[in-house]
Amino acid sequence: MNLEDLNPSQREAVLCIDAPSLVIAGAGSGKTRVLTYKIAYLLEQGMQPWNILALTFTNKAANEMRERIATLVSPEKAASLWMGTFHSIFAKILRQEGHRLGYDQNYTIYDTNDSLSLIKLIIKEMTLDEKVYKPSAVQNRISAAKNRLILPSGYTSVREYRESDAFYHRTLMPEIYNRYEERLKQANAMDFDDLLLNMWLICKHNPEVAAHWQERFHFVLVDEYQDTNFAQHQIIRLLTDQRQRVCVVGDDAQSIYSFRGADIDNILHFRENYPDARLFKLERNYRSTQTIVNAAGSLIQGNREQIQKHVYSEKEVGNPISLLSAYSDTDEANIILREVQRAHRAGIPYKGIAVLYRTNAQSRKIEDSFLYGRVPYHIFAGMSFYQREEIKDLLCYLRLTANPYDEESLRRIINKPSRGIGDTTIGKLFLAARAEDKPVWEVLTAGTCPDLNAGTLKKLKDFADMIMSFHESAATDDAHTLTLQIEKKSGLHDYYFSGHDPDDISKQENLQEMLDGIAVFVQDNRELGLGIQLTDYLQMASLATDLDRNKLEKDADCVNMMTIHTAKGLEFPVVFIAGLEEGLFPSEMSEESPRALEEERRLFYVALTRAERQVVITYAKSRFRYGKIEYMRPSRFIKEIPQQYYGRGESSTIQKSKVSDALTLRRSINEQNKIQNAVPRIEQRIKPLRPQNTGSFVPPSRPASRNSELSEIPELKVGTTVVHERFGRGIVQALEGTGIDAKAAVVFENAGTKVLMLRFAKLTVQ
Repeated sequence: MNLEDLNPSQREAVLCIDAPSLVIAGAGSGKTRVLTYKIAYLLEQGMQPWNILALTFTNKAANEMRERIATLVSPEKAASLWMGTFHSIFAKILRQEGHRLGYDQNYTIYDTNDSLSLIKLIIKEMTLDEKVYKPSAVQNRISAAKNRLILPSGYTSVREYRESDAFYHRTLMPEIYNRYEERLKQANAMDFDDLLLNMWLICKHNPEVAAHWQERFHFVLVDEYQDTNFAQHQIIRLLTDQRQRVCVVGDDAQSIYSFRGADIDNILHFRENYPDARLFKLERNYRSTQTIVNAAGSLIQGNREQIQKHVYSEKEVGNPISLLSAYSDTDEANIILREVQRAHRAGIPYKGIAVLYRTNAQSRKIEDSFLYGRVPYHIFAGMSFYQREEIKDLLCYLRLTANPYDEESLRRIINKPSRGIGDTTIGKLFLAARAEDKPVWEVLTAGTCPDLNAGTLKKLKDFADMIMSFHESAATDDAHTLTLQIEKKSGLHDYYFSGHDPDDISKQENLQEMLDGIAVFVQDNRELGLGIQLTDYLQMASLATDLDRNKLEKDADCVNMMTIHTAKGLEFPVVFIAGLEEGLFPSEMSEESPRALEEERRLFYVALTRAERQVVITYAKSRFRYGKIEYMRPSRFIKEIPQQYYGRGESSTIQKSKVSDALTLRRSINEQNKIQNAVPRIEQRIKPLRPQNTGSFVPPSRPASRNSELSEIPELKVGTTVVHERFGRGIVQALEGTGIDAKAAVVFENAGTKVLMLRFAKLTVQ
């Protein structure tokens, strides 16, 4: 090990082994390097590996550090370190100490699914309504209580919990929590949160145990300290109470997990808990250009609650940040597609590009744009929009409505939400269909399935009648009107919109995005003169899901798409940050408190510092939300980055492209048309308009009954520049027809050529 490999700040932090230390590690500053060298230095100074405890948040981080330490000292010493995640280390200790709480050393660890299954069983046994006592919400509340070291006996003493439970009519939460703990104990099992809670309980109430482990661990190191919760913080204090030899590494500017229980006060007030602690700042960024680092540093200065530092880069100045505005969220997705393609042509592999967004629901339009543009992508640490549970549920209702003989869709949603049709009933239904050699739907509607009692047959009939009513409405209602009816009458709306946890909110945003997407589909197809019924939508959706499935399975070189929370710890040459608008980023929920807004700012800081060479920020002037167009304001965060760090709207990857920046709008549009022609699109059912009509279109005099329908049609001629509320700016290429049959072919800057029915099109002349 050569300490000269470290910069002065890193070396100073490594050499401090005689006092508590707080290492504030800015983004890309080499914190893992400091941790590994510090552990290696402790070993070189004669400390035994089994006397060193190193805690991380992921197995990947622990394994990476162990491998690096093995190269610095020896594989044998690295293997003997107490190094791993909080949960894995405490699980190991509890094998030895768990008997003090009534567990034997062979206790089982319940994962999240095991825990949820037990909670569902308890709710069922107590004959409680799952719509009120939603299992996932109950699970999240119990988890939150344990991470605050609150036992069932102390649950009702927490005012926040009492008021929340009263508001949501969950007054039996304390009893559920108590039963849950009793059942875990009976099963000789602990859930993940118990690994923290029980570790604290044993050390807190057994001084000899705490003394034993304090004696064992001469030095404790903690990675990502800004992400620790209250329980983790208290356990670390107990373990280091005797020697005070502790080193925590983290960055308060990257504390973004309060919704998971992370408490930024742990790192902000570390020196109050350890008065002799020394502070070290790793301020040199090795990842990003000076422009990116300076822009991020300027942004984070807007936060009051922080440990001041000056992060700098000695890399090249780099390219300015590209700030691109879009007319709508649809236009934004097309712009991102265009810029990704240009970056790729400039030599950036797809896997070197990341598209980041604030919420999962934002992925749909970008995914659709990539699918039709044949850009391979991968949803990092997540799943595609169309593969998410809530989206598949609604899609299956739509498919069954269109085709009641769709057995796979029927099987998925016949009891979702729960309507008392269990697996046994479903099994008998399908067996009867096979025995009679009939479709399941015919057996279901006949109502004569053997081995089922009258009550169960009534439930099956009610379900069949509901689907038939949807099926009949499909003949007259447009896809959006029908879907709203299905989503409400099926019970999906109440099922998914009853929760208030982050996961529930994400599902609600996704469902709303799908509903909005169907509304846009109807509106667009009406303008294009195409079908607007359910079957028309399902044809489009089937193409998207099929393309999506192929992309995820086959392509290795893919654009990385993810939420910003998922992106923490990753880095890419080129990063797109989408949706920089007030109410979206920062989230409208951040208005609840100054602290919430500061976390949103830290989240944007994390997004910026994922980029090595280029940042592209996009925002839309309007979004289709809750069934209508909403006009958006650019995010305040855009203005918090000094103007000097922005370019003129074009990223360097575009400037380096073989295609000149001087491309005319028409050539750019032709390029988009080639992409769109690669996959047949629904509007291609209409033949392109003949361009020979070069005259003007003036709305003719018309009967009074048509006045309202045609009054807003603008006067157009070939070559007129127009703006569409979703497709953005374009040029009229051709005109045809008169009155209510009038059409215009418009070549849009980012959306390609569209043939629009002028009586429906939302066009304004520029």
